Amino acid sequence: QVQLVESGGGLVQAGGSLRLSCAASGSGFSIRVMGWYRQAPEKQRELVAYINSGGSTNYADSVKGRFTVSRDNAKNTVYLQMNSLKPEDTAVYYCADFVGHWGQGTQVTVSS
Repeated sequence: QVQLVESGGGLVQAGGSLRLSCAASGSGFSIRVMGWYRQAPEKQRELVAYINSGGSTNYADSVKGRFTVSRDNAKNTVYLQMNSLKPEDTAVYYCADFVGHWGQGTQVTVSS
């Protein structure tokens, strides 16, 4: 059974940084594509970034140059380093693999 548990959200001022973590249980983590999504109030969930098994990454235009996704397969963990945060980054952030497993989400709030 695969479980994904996010941590690291919180309240930060604009321009600040946060690092989100997503710990995965179950087998096969190293071969899974892992993604970070976010959902702001009254908006659709959007894909922020993802990383494949080989370490290749992809980012939404809105976060390019500010966010970095990485993974540590030895720890079954994927990270999202978020720098130069803006109020519009405020959302619940979710990690997910691309086969239907989702975490519970972690709130990120950026104050102006």
